[in-house]
Amino acid sequence: MNLIESLQGVTKIFLDTSPVIYYVEAVAGFAEVARLVFVLIGEGQIQGVVSPVNLAECVTLPIKLGNVNLRQTFTALLTNTEGILLVNIDATIAQRAAELRIQYGLKLPDALQVATAIAAGCEVFLTNDVALKRVTELQVILLSELEA
Repeated sequence: MNLIESLQGVTKIFLDTSPVIYYVEAVAGFAEVARLVFVLIGEGQIQGVVSPVNLAECVTLPIKLGNVNLRQTFTALLTNTEGILLVNIDATIAQRAAELRIQYGLKLPDALQVATAIAAGCEVFLTNDVALKRVTELQVILLSELEA
């Protein structure tokens, strides 16, 4: 499936943690598609949306490894990049996440991510977690299904 065709008419895309890590760490097999998503965001063609869950998940390994530069790279990307909106999790999103956990049997971090995407008005949820394909409130696209 072609990325550009998949995002035709999309204005807001939620970036799960995996595309962010693939982009920053240039993970083989996924880096090119992830890079193209960030190019589209940088050009203003789509709005990227993330949550504090992304930040926590992205900086965990750099903190564990003492990699200050990588930690700063993830933090800057997610909190200070034109075209990427970090949406804080509030009580409404938390309640919706609880409903999604029950409805789809999601883990709490995944439910928080999906609830944030829905609250932010995202049409697409970009991930590499096949378990999220059962969510029907928005289009879930797997990076593993895409080509640049």
